[in-house]
Amino acid sequence: MTEAQREKYRQKLLALHAELTEKAPAKIEPNRTDEARVGGDEDEQPLNEMMQAIASKRNRNMDGVLQLVVKALGKLRDDPDSFGECEECGDDIAPGRLEAMPYVGFCVNCQGQKDAPKGGPTRRKLTDYT
Repeated sequence: MTEAQREKYRQKLLALHAELTEKAPAKIEPNRTDEARVGGDEDEQPLNEMMQAIASKRNRNMDGVLQLVVKALGKLRDDPDSFGECEECGDDIAPGRLEAMPYVGFCVNCQGQKDAPKGGPTRRKLTDYT
């Protein structure tokens, strides 16, 4: 990878870092806005709980991506020659993958092995739902 390519990825990572740090965490609304009000719409409570779960998950995902961005920026600073290499196998990460996610640390094959369910596939047929 050339110095110009590394600089392009560094700029992308810095922009992503700025975007993630400027964003406020998703607001997690309380289930009941009025302590005196009990009952009401039977769909309101499950909907509020679902919205809380979504906001919480979104906040955790943003934190995870921010950590990966900081790690990638550190790698560019401390060991620029290894940027763009898979942390597992050492092969080059595909340029398209780095373009889409400049913070990735694994090639597609190694990431697939990391994400694969333990013990092999859980479904043998399309009709198996467990």
